[in-house]
Amino acid sequence: MANQVEPELMESLFQALQKERYAILSTVDFETGGPNANALSWILAKNVHNIYFAADNRSRIIKNIQKNKKAVLTLIAEESTYSVSGDAFIKVQKIEDIPLKLALIELNITEVRDIMFYGAKIVSEPRYDKTYDKKAAAKLDQQVMDALKLIK
Repeated sequence: MANQVEPELMESLFQALQKERYAILSTVDFETGGPNANALSWILAKNVHNIYFAADNRSRIIKNIQKNKKAVLTLIAEESTYSVSGDAFIKVQKIEDIPLKLALIELNITEVRDIMFYGAKIVSEPRYDKTYDKKAAAKLDQQVMDALKLIK
């Protein structure tokens, strides 16, 4: 369903964002004013209007959002590609009880756009594999996703 535009997440996208998944966050670079893109996986839709994600609090993402709140999250789900635009802000500078220094960022959604080119659909969503200690990765992933769910 190409070119669909909504002011909030559709139910199917909300459900797709209830677990860790691959996405690209685009922000405005604080130094150059140009685009800056980063891959993310710790993402959670809190409701149809807000998405939480975690990022290292020393990351360029943090500096970019502090200077310019405009952001776009691009994700592949439901056989299509979506851009979720809005204003982002640092909700929590350091998430408690996580061994890494992660910030919690909230994206307040202003537009959800189906950006898949005409006459096509995604037949396989991106998959990734953690390349470090599998048990440690699973534990950290669970800690971060649980924290995202608990923060109001």
